[in-house]
Amino acid sequence: MTQGVRGTRDFYPEDMRLRNWLFDNFIAASLLHGFEEYDAPVLEHEGLYTRKQGEEITKQLYNFQDKGERKVALRPEMTPSLARMVMARAGSLPMPIKWFSIPQCWRYERTQRGRGREHYQWNVDIWGTTELSADAELISVIVTFFEEIGLTSEDIVIRVSSRKVLEEVLGSLGVEGDLFAKTCIIVDKMDKLSSEVIEEQLSDLGHSSEVIGKIQSVLGIKDMSNLVDALGKESAAIAELTTLFDLIDSYGMSEWIQFDASIVRGLAYYTGSVFEAHDREGKFRAICGGGRYDNLLSTLGGKDLPATGFGFGDMVIMELLADKNLVPELIGGVDDIVLPLNQDLRDIAVRVAAALRLSDRTVDLVLEDKKMKWAFKHAERVGAKRLVLLAPDEWSRKMIKVKDLETGEEKEVSLKDL
Repeated sequence: MTQGVRGTRDFYPEDMRLRNWLFDNFIAASLLHGFEEYDAPVLEHEGLYTRKQGEEITKQLYNFQDKGERKVALRPEMTPSLARMVMARAGSLPMPIKWFSIPQCWRYERTQRGRGREHYQWNVDIWGTTELSADAELISVIVTFFEEIGLTSEDIVIRVSSRKVLEEVLGSLGVEGDLFAKTCIIVDKMDKLSSEVIEEQLSDLGHSSEVIGKIQSVLGIKDMSNLVDALGKESAAIAELTTLFDLIDSYGMSEWIQFDASIVRGLAYYTGSVFEAHDREGKFRAICGGGRYDNLLSTLGGKDLPATGFGFGDMVIMELLADKNLVPELIGGVDDIVLPLNQDLRDIAVRVAAALRLSDRTVDLVLEDKKMKWAFKHAERVGAKRLVLLAPDEWSRKMIKVKDLETGEEKEVSLKDL
């Protein structure tokens, strides 16, 4: 049995180098903006997900009963765990909090391009402020990351809207509450399903042709001036979006941003601004997405706190980088390979390796009898900088041969000077 579980991935050393590179860039963009890292268990109470989203969500969970007959699940997303952690210290956390994490998440669903049953997701959240400056700060984190890995605004567009746009339109038609949330879930599939299927699903919810036509009309708006015509100048959604776009402009990010009323995000807990990053050519599914979710805690039995955040998966971005020829060529980070040329010198080789490691050099000590030809090939494979040789002639004079593999320079040094 050589294949892993369907929808999961193995990470060989070359894959881990790329994953670590990606995660390092996630972390760097977060730290540059003053966020702190947190983590939570991958195993959570099943009720953490069903309480908000109902028993239907269990179809997408890796869930089971443990030996104590407790219903548990592998986390499908990090936000509920974060909410649980915030509630556990309600009143004692200094606000606002700016936290990030890179958890592994699990969803039992059909595998497809850019989406497996397990993936890692960079989560960045701000809790405790209603200011739209927090939403703009999150977008700045994303743009900073894109710039650091070599992507530009010609490659990426971040589409921004607000749940309040559709809320105002449907509210005027009497569509509110749970029906509104279910409508958003369907609307979020508009880029994946045909218009006929979307219309059928909206009709199945009980929407009239008038309501469906209004939804399609509003969601087709890509320009703020047209949105003003649709909602009126007194619209709360217009005021919110105008403020947000002014803040984005002050960051110097406007070339990355496009208003798009069709961005609603399917999850029921979003309450305000929402956004998604896409490749401009439209070859891939959304790279990341997020928005404001001010009412989440009350659904879990707590007192609400304003919050905004995003999730950024590790799979689509690597596909996009490969498409753009921007995946870096990474080799191992070994400084020195220590090679004894006969068994009598093995103890000395161990002492040499230990001395080098004490000076914070990374050392690969050759553990078997190997020839020079093998050592040079191995050095190329792991990206070693030097070859440190323990040879009988040199060691008879208490000297060690060191070859710089970048310059080709060779020299003899004593153990003390190594």
